[in-house]
Amino acid sequence: MTRTTQQATALIVDDEPDIRELLDITLSRMGIAVQTASDLVSARDILAKAPPQLCLTDMSLPDGNGIDLVAWIQQTCPQTPVAVITAYGSMETAIEALKAGAFDFVSKPVELPRLRELIESALRLPDEEPDNEPTSEPSLLLGESDGIRRLRAQTRKVARSQAPVFISGESGSGKELVARMIHLQGPRRDAPFVAVNCGAIPSELMESEFFGHRKGSFTGATDHKAGLFQQADGGTLFLDEIADLPLAMQVKLLRAIQEKSVRPVGGEKEIPVDIRILSATHRSLAEQVQIGSFRQDLFYRINVIELAVPPLRERPDDIALLARHILERLARDYECEPARLSDAAGRKLQQHTFPGNVRELENILERAFTLCEDDRIDVDDLQMGDTPAVPAPCQALESRTGTPAGHDTPGDHVPPIPDDGELDLEQYLETVERQAIEKALEATKWNRTAAARKLGISFRALRYKLKKLGLD
Repeated sequence: MTRTTQQATALIVDDEPDIRELLDITLSRMGIAVQTASDLVSARDILAKAPPQLCLTDMSLPDGNGIDLVAWIQQTCPQTPVAVITAYGSMETAIEALKAGAFDFVSKPVELPRLRELIESALRLPDEEPDNEPTSEPSLLLGESDGIRRLRAQTRKVARSQAPVFISGESGSGKELVARMIHLQGPRRDAPFVAVNCGAIPSELMESEFFGHRKGSFTGATDHKAGLFQQADGGTLFLDEIADLPLAMQVKLLRAIQEKSVRPVGGEKEIPVDIRILSATHRSLAEQVQIGSFRQDLFYRINVIELAVPPLRERPDDIALLARHILERLARDYECEPARLSDAAGRKLQQHTFPGNVRELENILERAFTLCEDDRIDVDDLQMGDTPAVPAPCQALESRTGTPAGHDTPGDHVPPIPDDGELDLEQYLETVERQAIEKALEATKWNRTAAARKLGISFRALRYKLKKLGLD
């Protein structure tokens, strides 16, 4: 069940009567029943008797500080989100509070719109931690190993905070899925989740992509464009491969995160944004800071909480469960019966070190899914030895259609290979494959079983390729 403003209660802890009164009036107008305390002792007494659904505490108190109260709440009533009121510009203190377990922070002088956003976000948290993870795309977090169980528990816990989270792990281990799980289990789950690969954006377009631009601000800017920060407003922005950001962009990103506002290219005004930042990279950010390619201040800002995703080789007992889930998904996608692994194939997978992690497992099984016969995947179908050489396109066409290379029948238009050898090999091979399949289908009057036999592949492989190439 989710908190609502109609049933919400809050505790305000501050030694300044004027601040307590201001916050009391603001929360009361939102329909929240308010209690107040002027020091840690009285605050703990109220919390121990009946934990409220939200706590707001000043950092400086007569008998301690707000971080002491945050730590006490984490131990005594962890279901109560606590936000800390910090001095203006005291980002180090705010980060310290977030690391201690604070839900969020707000700076003095308190801006009421920002305060209302924080309160509404806190009240959207579920009253209790869910027993089950969200079902959307859970494949990379499946498993019963200690590492994956711990990671699932950590994602549930950090989802209740608004602290920036840095997700570390090898390529293909599931860092983006962890970010999605955090988003889906938190108060922003109904708002956008925007993922961006920082290494895939040309440096000259980064500012426009992140912050947007105004019409006419540069050549080609034919209309206003909202950047990634605005697209994620109210939700979560996931910055994958953040280590690939150039230093100049790191400065602008840091400012946007700290100020919670962006200025589009060519714009005159700052636009406020309310987002949670999650980031990831397969590199060691600490090493990047040491060699000077990543700013230390940005590192401390995004690395408030770190989650480490275990590589697949450290949880071999999870491979069978992951493989079964992947094969069931492939069967649904391509409308076939699920394939099953032979015992030998299962052992082969468990013995593999998987440098590409779960992504590599998915690729191996997708290939084996198309090659296997009788819905059974054996060791040979896995093709986990040396990578087989890619046959020359004309040889592949000849082997599948029986047409000698260089003797195309009328209607065949195999694209020529440029003399300089420059071509998009993947697209070229896809074109050849498409033409071979179309020819076989036409020759068999679209009898798929006969066409598969003519092409020398299984019926399952043909259905997969028809789906992949959009020919079904």
